[in-house]
Amino acid sequence: MQPVRRASLISQVTEQLRTEIRSGTWPVGSKIPTEPALSELTGTGRNTVREAVQALVHAGMLERRQGSGTYVVATSDLGGTLGNYFAGAHERDVLELRRALDITAASLAAVRRNDDDIASLTSLLRARAATWEGNDIAAATVADVALHRAIVAASHNTVYLEFYDSLLPIIETTIHQHIDATGEGFHSRHENLVAAVIAGDASAASDAARDLFEGLVADFS
Repeated sequence: MQPVRRASLISQVTEQLRTEIRSGTWPVGSKIPTEPALSELTGTGRNTVREAVQALVHAGMLERRQGSGTYVVATSDLGGTLGNYFAGAHERDVLELRRALDITAASLAAVRRNDDDIASLTSLLRARAATWEGNDIAAATVADVALHRAIVAASHNTVYLEFYDSLLPIIETTIHQHIDATGEGFHSRHENLVAAVIAGDASAASDAARDLFEGLVADFS
């Protein structure tokens, strides 16, 4: 019966890790604790932890990065499956889908944003502008993605956010390539978008999001 108990233990640890991801303790894009740390947290052996982590890697929720660690890439098995599908999709097609999501999310965020959202958007917009001063493409990409994700989060639609999170890897790739090729930050357009959301103007927010993506989609036509 030992193999059955072992399988059960791995399943329990896998579910604990999945719960930490779903609850937001380890958000998308974050690095999870090391195997020794997880072993201590769960009170189980490193082999059990390793197999539990690998199960979530196979499910598409985690991604191992050589020399860096293991990162959260989706908040559910479905999100991981979608992420794998989008990874092979045409960049223009994904960008057009993202435009539709961002425009609607901006409109919803303008109606539903709360004080915490406003503080987060204000801080992220400032951080985004600062990254361009340092000419760090990687940092600029991370800051840009964080701002757009925060707008989707401010829509307070969990389905929208999970779907958006499944797009994050290819979104990061597309943004990185665009910044590297053009150096264009569209700072005023991002400022207009955030200002409209904070002001609670749904129409202006959707117009600002549409204006922001107009040039981006044209680049892939």
